[in-house]
Amino acid sequence: MATYLDFEQRIKVLQDEIEMAIIRGDNAAREILEIDLEKEVRLIYGNMTDYQKLQLARHPDRPYAMDYIELLLKDAYEISGDRHFSDDKAIVCFLGKIDEQPVMVIGEEKGRGTKTKLMRNFGMPNPEGYRKALRAAKFAEKFDIPILMLVDTAGAYPGIGAEERGQSEAIAKNLQDFAVLNVPTISIIIGEGGSGGALAIGVADKLAMMQYSIFSVISPEGCAAILWNDPAKIESATKAMKITPDALKNFGLIDDVIIEPSRGAHRDKELAAQAIKKYFLESLKTIKAEKNFVEKRYEKLMSYGAFV
Repeated sequence: MATYLDFEQRIKVLQDEIEMAIIRGDNAAREILEIDLEKEVRLIYGNMTDYQKLQLARHPDRPYAMDYIELLLKDAYEISGDRHFSDDKAIVCFLGKIDEQPVMVIGEEKGRGTKTKLMRNFGMPNPEGYRKALRAAKFAEKFDIPILMLVDTAGAYPGIGAEERGQSEAIAKNLQDFAVLNVPTISIIIGEGGSGGALAIGVADKLAMMQYSIFSVISPEGCAAILWNDPAKIESATKAMKITPDALKNFGLIDDVIIEPSRGAHRDKELAAQAIKKYFLESLKTIKAEKNFVEKRYEKLMSYGAFV
């Protein structure tokens, strides 16, 4: 059953009325209602606040990494384990093909349903997850296979065990090694891009964000708690942090914004997957056309940030 957020309730009402018109066989009413629905969608999604975009990035119906992998990847073969400690289910690595292009897909997976969410640790990776991602990336580099990374995490897992096993070192190692991988790399934030948990698989030739995703150094709740000692000020924090794709594109911190279906990726997963496929294949051609894309990637990373 579809979930509707507070600001989507008018859309839900119209959708229910359309379904009733279909059941009655009233095509005239259905056509009128569909026009009204499109107008309402344009009105709501064209005037969203940053906080509403945050809510969409966390929408329970939003497609996760495994949804995109199942829709895009042919001949998929999963790579498991970090060869050191264990297999972290919060990060998934699959070798396969998008169309006829071989690709290594590395994604952060939140899981659906209580049992799966617990298995996936709610998409918050441990150090072994980042080490698994790096092992998969090195494998792809060995066989000259481009890498697609799907970022979707509230952040790296902050547990005692994760710290004992070197969480910060694992993230830092990924930042260092992904910066110099000798294969094209494309990273897409599909939902939440939280802190170092996102950065660990966010260093790439092309870094893009889905239209209704976020990318931040801390959660808006955490920011509100620190600045105002009041987690309830999440809306003010979200606006102040500038964590939406358009703001980050203007700051030069991401390369591109991938436009989602008119009602959001959570209402049309297949169309959202096609948008990702198109961006990946077009970006891959652009990167391959560069004489030395590794040097250009490094220059881009070194250009981040500005000061007076």
